[in-house]
Amino acid sequence: MPVAIITGASKGLGRALAEALAARGWDLVLDARGAVVLKETARVLAGHGTRVVALPGDVTDAGHRAGLVAAAWELGGVDLLVSNASALGAEPLVRLDELPPAGLRRALEVNVVAALGLVQEALPLLRESAAGAVVVVSSDAGAEAYETWGGYGASKAALDQLAAVLAVEEPGLRVWAVDPGDMATGLYAAAVPDDEGPRPAPESVVPAFLRLLDERPASGRYGAPALVEGR
Repeated sequence: MPVAIITGASKGLGRALAEALAARGWDLVLDARGAVVLKETARVLAGHGTRVVALPGDVTDAGHRAGLVAAAWELGGVDLLVSNASALGAEPLVRLDELPPAGLRRALEVNVVAALGLVQEALPLLRESAAGAVVVVSSDAGAEAYETWGGYGASKAALDQLAAVLAVEEPGLRVWAVDPGDMATGLYAAAVPDDEGPRPAPESVVPAFLRLLDERPASGRYGAPALVEGR
């Protein structure tokens, strides 16, 4: 069976994608900081009959990243790496004149530095895969200027560029940066707690990620809504 590593997989988009892959027979290595919720997620997903390894921890910890890749190696390798874990930099979000430098550093460490570190750890196994792929979960905040989203958006813009360069340097892999669009997630609720407007469930954009895996288009940046609509 193919093997995927998914970070930030205990809830939201990470869990929704993990469940879709488990239903397709993928073996999974899942990461999240919350051990209890992650363990329950793994239990549910294992009901699909696939092997699921849950490793709680912080992706900024090099030892934790090495553990994720080692667990995938024991399952057979790494065919897909999904960097979904994210940090906002401030909860709720604030304007740049109020953004704590420590918060910006945290966003960059989680969203960019840890993502690269995990790619570096997994690259030998990804290169051995017949269909190795890397997905980084981006944001429209990385391409558009939204008030209070400066720190988070800067980190996602850096992540997009990292993915673009990785695609050039690793032509044997597919490297996709995916902007999932607005979703009803805990991350968004923490970012803008006063916004109670309706938003799509994370499950609604999962078909976009599955389409990438099925059709394997060129490496690049993609919007999930457009992929879901067949564009």
